[in-house]
Amino acid sequence: MVIEKICNLKEDKEPLSLVDMPPPVAGDNEVLVKVSVCGVCHTELDEIEGRTPPPRFPVVPGHQIVGTVVKAGKYTKIYKPGDRVGIAWIHSACGTCRFCRQDNENLCDQFEATGRDVNGGYAEFTAVSENYAYPIPDAFSDLEAAPLLCAGTIGYRSLRLTEMRDGENVGLIGFGASAHLVIQMIGHKYPSSKIFVFVRNEKERAFAKKLGAYWTGNTIESSPEKLHRAIDTTPVWATVVNALQNLEKGGRLVINAIRKEHVDKQALLEIDYPQHLWLEKEIKSVANVTGRDVREFLELAAEIPIKPEVQTYKLEEANRALIELKEGNIQGAKVLVIA
Repeated sequence: MVIEKICNLKEDKEPLSLVDMPPPVAGDNEVLVKVSVCGVCHTELDEIEGRTPPPRFPVVPGHQIVGTVVKAGKYTKIYKPGDRVGIAWIHSACGTCRFCRQDNENLCDQFEATGRDVNGGYAEFTAVSENYAYPIPDAFSDLEAAPLLCAGTIGYRSLRLTEMRDGENVGLIGFGASAHLVIQMIGHKYPSSKIFVFVRNEKERAFAKKLGAYWTGNTIESSPEKLHRAIDTTPVWATVVNALQNLEKGGRLVINAIRKEHVDKQALLEIDYPQHLWLEKEIKSVANVTGRDVREFLELAAEIPIKPEVQTYKLEEANRALIELKEGNIQGAKVLVIA
């Protein structure tokens, strides 16, 4: 299934085309993977509707890939045919710049994304450098592992960037695919910390409580205690202003979002320096993920363990899955069954 152009999903209900393509050829340092399943992500909606850097058209989307190695390049050392692997958003980086040398290859100028810059997992086969293929823990089936490769991994990076310590108060602003996994990570890694969840939907507040939230409220409410760390996963600007107001002195807000709504002059004026930013408060954004994030998160997810709920579709039903995601018809993570 390929994206051939940018379109409006309110008007075009079949943004992907089903086409025949030759299988990719794995390079000397790559593995050829027979795709078993591939998760469906909001990022695909952003690609189709033009909210990300433009894909290379036509492109096969999909970056939550689980499959089996069927061929290994002659210089590969990690995997052999028959090994089960996962592939995430990061497809490649230069490996030599200062960001790559510091395990921050997500910031590399030559960063390439799976399913945007190169063909991804909405297909029977895909190829990737063995350095960006990851062993899937035995604790997970293919279907369970696929959603972990995006929402879970970017959530893990967000939590890592907060630099929180056990016992500190943490706020989660928004409670979607990523945050509902992050709350489980926090409960496991930082059992003495209080978790404050800010979300508009009452049903999601109840879900947050079930998963261990100490307090829940609306996105514009003041928290009953100041927050040492916070993670914002919403696409709106107002939550940033409110989160900064709820931060303790020296606190850090991590924004886990590809985009925020258009910020006009009036919105900027809502940030009052003494009230929102003074006393060494910080804002840090999250950009993509690294290989380290994927490896560490999969190990942590198996340790907890995190078991996603999934809803399955055939490859040729990918358009239906995307439209349902766009319309908010969500019953667990959506996963395409390829093999």
